[in-house]
Amino acid sequence: MTRAPSNENEMTLTANQLDAYLAKIGVSRPISLDLQSLSRLHRAHLMTFTWEALDAFMEWPSSITPRSAFAKMVEGRRGGWCYEMNGLFGAALDALGFRVTRLCGGVDREKLGDIAIGNHLTLRVDLHRPYLAEVGVADAIIEPVPLAVGPISQRGFDFSIMPTDDGWLRFNNHMRGIAPSFDFRADHSDEAAMAATHAWLTQDPGSPFTNALAVLRHTTDGYVALQNDRLRSVTPNSVRELRITSADHLADTFETFFDLDVPHLGRVWEKIQAIGHNKAA
Repeated sequence: MTRAPSNENEMTLTANQLDAYLAKIGVSRPISLDLQSLSRLHRAHLMTFTWEALDAFMEWPSSITPRSAFAKMVEGRRGGWCYEMNGLFGAALDALGFRVTRLCGGVDREKLGDIAIGNHLTLRVDLHRPYLAEVGVADAIIEPVPLAVGPISQRGFDFSIMPTDDGWLRFNNHMRGIAPSFDFRADHSDEAAMAATHAWLTQDPGSPFTNALAVLRHTTDGYVALQNDRLRSVTPNSVRELRITSADHLADTFETFFDLDVPHLGRVWEKIQAIGHNKAA
């Protein structure tokens, strides 16, 4: 069972880890802690790391702490999902001196209700005003946005932040987004809820992540998304789809499109095929 971190040091990066992280994303230490620096870091993180939930899909061990994400993503050649992507990014920002708050959110709370709270980690960064830093949705914004109600447009994709009837804020993804929305509050942090939901998402047979493979990575004009055996290339004006046909094809896809070093590829392919057979039955 995943537990809430008992050691606050697990939620931060050391000076050496921060240097390794910055080298990985190809960004020098910022001189000023301003929006320009935050945006450059945000974009570099998303262009470096792949969003992936392979650990949950394959029932491999997983942790909610940024230190664990660092070992997996910076020292290794893997990606991560929201807890890891936003967790690592938030820890790096904190180590740089940004004012960062880890917010407990809920993907698809619009349909699932409050049971969704804790299934997403997002970030508030306070500069001259609060900003939403979000590298964990995978196919959403590529740069931070003001934490304020209103429409958002980036690279030809349209998003918005809108209030809900019960006092939360709802980030609405673009029309082709895999996750349609997530709810959050600007002052709501709950590490215990996120740790408990992380455990459910990675271990329960009813979790959507244990029953479907999802891998996504930003490109210069959109993103690529692998869902089970279907690879989509998405831009604001087009969607192209390709079917993955073999374990070797899957290995090449992980390497070429996602820059991932994935262990036990044969077992991953077997599970993808089993899902396809079950759907066809």
